[in-house]
Amino acid sequence: MAGVKIGRIQLLRNLIEHPRTGVAERVAAQRMLDRLLSKSVPANGRPGDRNYGARHARPGRHASLSRIAEMIADDIALVRTVTLTDGDGGLAVVSALRDAPAQLTYTVEAPTEAGILITVGAVPSAWATDADGFDSVALRALVAELTELMNAYNHDGADVARRFVGRVRIQTVA
Repeated sequence: MAGVKIGRIQLLRNLIEHPRTGVAERVAAQRMLDRLLSKSVPANGRPGDRNYGARHARPGRHASLSRIAEMIADDIALVRTVTLTDGDGGLAVVSALRDAPAQLTYTVEAPTEAGILITVGAVPSAWATDADGFDSVALRALVAELTELMNAYNHDGADVARRFVGRVRIQTVA
């Protein structure tokens, strides 16, 4: 199918650029070419207005949410144990997940048919809130990193529904 489109595009361009093509014929060919190009597939190979996360293809197209939850849990465990540097043994890559207190527990589950829930447990109240009683910068960074990790397995867009709804829940201890 792609070869047919490329052939048509080339024929229309040849017709438009040929010196003996009449004005009306050239205008009609240009309209056809514009219409054909507007329907073409984007560079990522997927049609339509869709956004795919960086890890969307890893579990497979028809993977269950429980399998995706397992992969997210594996990614969390990996990030917590691996220390990445810049390659020269210098600066370490900043990670709110890796820099969070070691006592935090992470549970990833698919409690509903279209949802994934990450529960961060045993969060010390002093670490989770600032002096004014609001969420601390470190906690917000942790939630943002977990959300980004979860959304790497998701997709959304104007012509496709989200693969799942992701949530991050925090459980503090006194």
